Amino acid sequence: MSCFSLIRPEVNRIWPYTAVLRNHFNNYRLVATQASTDQIKITDEVLNQFISQVENNDVSNKVTCTAYIEKLCELGSILDAARLLKSLHAKQIFLSPKTYNMLVTVVGKKRNYGMLSQIFKDVLLSCNILGSDFYLNLAKAFSSMEDSGPLRKFIGELSDTKFPNGTIVMNKMIIGFAKSKQIEKAVMIFDLMKNLNCKPDLVTYNILLDVLGTSGWIDEMLLVFASIKESSLSPDIISYNTLINNLRKSGRLDLCLVFFREMSETEVDPDLRTYTALIDSFGRSGHVEKALGLLGQMKKKGIHPSIYNYRSLVSNLKKVGKSKLAVSLLEEMNSSVSDFQTWKKWTKKSRFTPPHQCRL
Repeated sequence: MSCFSLIRPEVNRIWPYTAVLRNHFNNYRLVATQASTDQIKITDEVLNQFISQVENNDVSNKVTCTAYIEKLCELGSILDAARLLKSLHAKQIFLSPKTYNMLVTVVGKKRNYGMLSQIFKDVLLSCNILGSDFYLNLAKAFSSMEDSGPLRKFIGELSDTKFPNGTIVMNKMIIGFAKSKQIEKAVMIFDLMKNLNCKPDLVTYNILLDVLGTSGWIDEMLLVFASIKESSLSPDIISYNTLINNLRKSGRLDLCLVFFREMSETEVDPDLRTYTALIDSFGRSGHVEKALGLLGQMKKKGIHPSIYNYRSLVSNLKKVGKSKLAVSLLEEMNSSVSDFQTWKKWTKKSRFTPPHQCRL
């Protein structure tokens, strides 16, 4: 059986275009004890012939190339798969994110960090279509690594390449490592960025604030927030909301108020999310007067309370025995139903990507 006879059926219709590689592999048999990396090598001549065939047949080239790269990975011939990928990029032939994810996963399992770096750089310099799954798979390649040396080298090499949107790429890497529960390595990437070409921007800081806060690293989150002020950057509404939201989850309402007041001092206007987090937290903790004060404050600022704000307050007022206030607030909520509907329609029409938001 030819080693490529197991390729997906849809490739059969374009088989004449791939005869070059098929003939090259026909001498090899898919025997479990013989399918080693050393057995399968693509010469430059064969590779060039294949690329030439692909260029002349644009309709099916991606399907063809994807099938062969997948088969090379299955056979363990990672070096040839990487060479083929690089040659395709040189001809402006780009494959699907699924193929890149598979290649990174296979190389990562072999812990070949040098090849992983080369493939990553080649993809970044050739195209910019890498999704969040790619960065998650990349992070998983380092999950069993105890020595930080390979990751440090990997990050350094990427920075030296000076690829486009370097800081955005590093931000996505931090998210990938955080999603794979490698918080310390995510923090390490952030620390390394400070001395590299791709410096941390406000998105980087906001991402790290969320990563640390969500992981329960509250003290570390506060240190990172303080370091924003020490840099040339200034915290924005996303920074403060992330900080306040994670502080309230950890029960630090005292600090929530400190940073809420700081927002006014730094001319960062609280938004609906800010007030929602504070009203809910103070209401749940029994400080309903403070929660009511915040509700009044947001209305004075022209911020429409959400139904959730009202329902949260009504529920918490009942818990502390303030039934009359709860009924009054419920009536206010019901009388504002039309306002809620108008506001909801407006927000749907006005949706946009907030500034300093990383595209994942």
